[in-house]
Amino acid sequence: MTATHAFWLAGRQATGEAAFDVTSPWDGRVVGRVSVPTEAQVEEAVAAAHAVIDEFAATPAHVRAAALDHVSKRLVERTEGIAQLISAENGKPIKWARGEVGRAVSVFRFAAEEARRFNGGEAQRLDTDAGGQGRLALTRRFPKGVVLGIAPFNFPLNLCAHKIAPAIAVGAPIILKPAPATPLSGLILGELLAETDLPAGSWSVLTVPNEQMPALVKDERLPVISFTGSDKVGYAIMDSVPRKHCTLELGGNGAAVVLSDFASEQDLDWAATRIATFSNYQGGQSCISVQRVIADASVYDRLLPKIVAAVEAQVTGDPSDSATDVGPLVNEDAAQRVESWVDEAVQGGAKLLTGGKRDGATYAPTVLTDVPADATLACEEVFGPVLTVTKVDGEDEAFAAVNDSKYGLQAGVFTHDLQTAFRAHRALEVGGVIVGDVPSYRADQMPYGGAKQSGVGREGVAFAMDDYTYERVLVLTGLAL
Repeated sequence: MTATHAFWLAGRQATGEAAFDVTSPWDGRVVGRVSVPTEAQVEEAVAAAHAVIDEFAATPAHVRAAALDHVSKRLVERTEGIAQLISAENGKPIKWARGEVGRAVSVFRFAAEEARRFNGGEAQRLDTDAGGQGRLALTRRFPKGVVLGIAPFNFPLNLCAHKIAPAIAVGAPIILKPAPATPLSGLILGELLAETDLPAGSWSVLTVPNEQMPALVKDERLPVISFTGSDKVGYAIMDSVPRKHCTLELGGNGAAVVLSDFASEQDLDWAATRIATFSNYQGGQSCISVQRVIADASVYDRLLPKIVAAVEAQVTGDPSDSATDVGPLVNEDAAQRVESWVDEAVQGGAKLLTGGKRDGATYAPTVLTDVPADATLACEEVFGPVLTVTKVDGEDEAFAAVNDSKYGLQAGVFTHDLQTAFRAHRALEVGGVIVGDVPSYRADQMPYGGAKQSGVGREGVAFAMDDYTYERVLVLTGLAL
């Protein structure tokens, strides 16, 4: 019989009256059984977090940094076991799961470093005008209050880390809600935090069902919401709590632009390999996976067969096998949705060059051309291993094609020209422009977020710390400056 995993309530393990099974999207086996907190337990966690606001904000930086360092080091020690857990509950190929653990290690390490630097204060002379003579302003940042972190299934460890680590770094209590499909990785972080000396009420990891979230979202004791997920859910949250501070990391339909100067065989081989890899990694279930390739007409005919060959070289199969590149989607419903979108595009005139087949929750890596502009596949985030390729004439048309989307998370531009890189940075309506590579590159310390319907606010440890805090000015009077 499968043991039931407890959740973490104000720093301690607890169980509720109900539980649910976590199953593998690859073979359907039960990976774990997770307890669900009662309404009274959720209330206890919120009350405990609210009660510890002042104490946690005043916790010495070395205490918070030590806790973050501890989690980082313990993740290193447990890398293989945690990677296997991610792969089992998420269906992520083990090689990508190991990489995810490595990224979470860095997130907690970065947060420890930032915690030691945080809030040194910035001094500003005010005697630039006569009325400010003898006055000095000191600006520091203080937590806005308890953070409600809502994490998605696609990076079940690292995106939990991106909620928790910045909150601890600034001394803001946090209640983390992991995704119901993949809660086990988030609960691991609870295990590691429980080994630290942080105040008991400063963190909870609650496996709350989605249908119980509206009440938690609206709770006035949780003034900051950090959400990663779909644009539909994210904006529904923001609309329901217009006076709260919301950071929303939402969808995308990442474009990779290949321009005319990226034309050697070596260039095109590199572009095709990177495009194939990052349209299919995580089963395409990444907000910055490559969904659209926009290729200049001068390289299109040489690039397209290279992309198709590189996509067909992707190994689909058992995510526990180190040779596997592409595992299943999170569940069969997700794969059926992708299948329906591809079928719709083909019926509308798109050409299917490879893939287009589903086996349970697994969808074959797929490449299409001539996709109608009004097809769902062209307009929405597919969140699956599907790639469209479009021919354009010149840089201006390429950049216009990138911007012809309601999303704007990141874009990749394959060019060698520095001036073109700066023009792309100015012209593309996205949160990040990656030059010489796909849009799927993310370093966990850099600002990460989007424009348009890809969300508001920025993650990346130092930037999330700013999001969780506000500036407070102290003015000193009568000083001999």
